[in-house]
Amino acid sequence: MISTWGEWKRYPRAGRGENIEAPISPGIYEVRFAGSGALHSFGAVDNVAQALSQLAVGSKSWFGRREPEGMPDLEYRTCATSSKADAKAAAERMIGRRETYMSGAA
Repeated sequence: MISTWGEWKRYPRAGRGENIEAPISPGIYEVRFAGSGALHSFGAVDNVAQALSQLAVGSKSWFGRREPEGMPDLEYRTCATSSKADAKAAAERMIGRRETYMSGAA
């Protein structure tokens, strides 16, 4: 069983005390660049919140800290599923639809 996509939310910036709001369950996530809408990351995972928190979204300095000016302006949305298998099946359908659309638009 797949639920619907949540609203787009701004990806938390390091050092601001912001949190990721995502299910602690299987599902799909999509991360995009806010300005252009271009895809940054997409995945079907066991734990959506954990996957989003582990994404590499900024550059790191020599001292292991994220550099704020290197942090892109990102947005994310999530979709919970009842199992990882459901998440993978839904992700494959979405990828297939996207490829079909792009081949027709080209």
